[in-house]
Amino acid sequence: MTSEINPQAATATAAPTPKNGKRKRALLILAAIVLVAGVAWLAYYLLVARWHQDTDDAYVQGNVVSIVPQTIGTVIAIDADDGMKVEAGQPLVELDRNDAQVAYDQAVANLAGTVRQVRGLYSNVDAGQADIRARQVAVAQAREDVKRREGLVATGAVSREELAHARDMLAAAEAALSASHGQLARSRALVDATTVQGQPQVQAAASQLRQAWLNLQRTAIVAPVSGYVAQRHVQLGQRVQPGTTLMTIVPIEQMWVEANFKETQLTKMRIGQPVEVRADLYGGSVKYDGKVASLGLGTGSAFSLLPAQNASGNWIKIVQRVPVRIELDPKQLAEHPLRLGLSMAVDVSLRDQDGAVMATARKAAEPLLSTQAYASQLDDANALIARIIEQNLPQGTRN
Repeated sequence: MTSEINPQAATATAAPTPKNGKRKRALLILAAIVLVAGVAWLAYYLLVARWHQDTDDAYVQGNVVSIVPQTIGTVIAIDADDGMKVEAGQPLVELDRNDAQVAYDQAVANLAGTVRQVRGLYSNVDAGQADIRARQVAVAQAREDVKRREGLVATGAVSREELAHARDMLAAAEAALSASHGQLARSRALVDATTVQGQPQVQAAASQLRQAWLNLQRTAIVAPVSGYVAQRHVQLGQRVQPGTTLMTIVPIEQMWVEANFKETQLTKMRIGQPVEVRADLYGGSVKYDGKVASLGLGTGSAFSLLPAQNASGNWIKIVQRVPVRIELDPKQLAEHPLRLGLSMAVDVSLRDQDGAVMATARKAAEPLLSTQAYASQLDDANALIARIIEQNLPQGTRN
C-alpha cells in the first residue's frame, strides 16, 4: 500500500528550521556579549576599580577664626562686614577707650612716682652711711671723754658723778650708732643688687602700666589672620564682654575636604595616597589634586552629641562611616576657591600602600598655626616704660 505525501505539509514542516537558526545565533551573540562584558568588567576591576575608593559624602571644612574682645567696652565703630576681605592686623571693631585711657594715665603717673620713691631709697642708703660715720665720730669722742675722766677721778680733779655722766653719753652714742646700722641695713635690703629699673617696686608699677597699655590697645580689635569676614553679630552701641564672639574670619587658603567613607572602604586606605576631588560648585570641569592627610580616629556616630546606645533594645547593624581628611593643592585652591560646607566628590587611589594608617609624631619646631598680629603690642609697652623711667632718673644718670 503506497502512502502519498502532501507537498504542502512537507513545506510547513521544513519552514521552522531557519527561525531556530537565527534564534541560536542571537543567543550565541548575546552570550558572547555577556561574556565579553564580564571579562571587561573583571579586567576593569582587577586593573582599576579595586585600586579606587570613592564617595560623594564629602564636604569642605576649614578653620573658622572667632573674633572676640579681650577687654570690656562699648562698640563705637565697625570697620568690616560680611564678605569683606581683611588682612592680619587690620582693625575690625573699635571700643570706647575713655575708661582704658584713664587707667593708662594713672599707671603712667604711678610708675613715674614709684621711680622717684625708689630714688629716695638709694638716697637713704647714702644718708645712712653718712649718719653712721657721724655716729662713729661721736662714739670715739665719748670714749675719749670717759678715758680722760677715769684717770682724773683718782686725783679728785673730776667727780665720780661727772664720770658717770660721761659713761652715759658713751652708751647713748653707741646705741645711736647701733640704730643707724639697723636703719642702713633696712635701707640696703630694699636696693641691694638692684638698679632703679630692676627694683621690685618699679617692676610692679611697670607691670601695671603694661596691663593698662594692653587694655588701651585692645580697644581696637584687629584681625589675627587674613581672610574673609563671615557671621558678623556685633552692633554699634553694644556692650561687649571678653569672650563674646563678634564675627568670624575664614581663611580660604586653610580649607580641606572631609570625606566620610564606609568602614569597609578603609581596608587599603593609607596616609599620603593621591586623591581626585571634584566640587559640585564647579561641576566636572574643575578637578583638585589632593592627598589623604589623616584617617579619623572614630566614626561620626561615636563623636555625635548623642551617641547610639546599641546595648539596649533591638539592634540592627548599620555600616558606619569614618571621616577622612584630604588636603588640597594650595595653588588649585587659590585658582578655584571653595566655601565651607560645599559638597564634594572624592576618589582615592589605593595603589600606593607605603603610607601609614596612623599619623606619626610631629616635630614641634614651629607651631602649626600662628599669628603676629599682637606681637608688637608688648614691645611698644616696654619701650614706653623705659622712656618713663629714664625721664624720672637724675640728670647725671640718664643716657
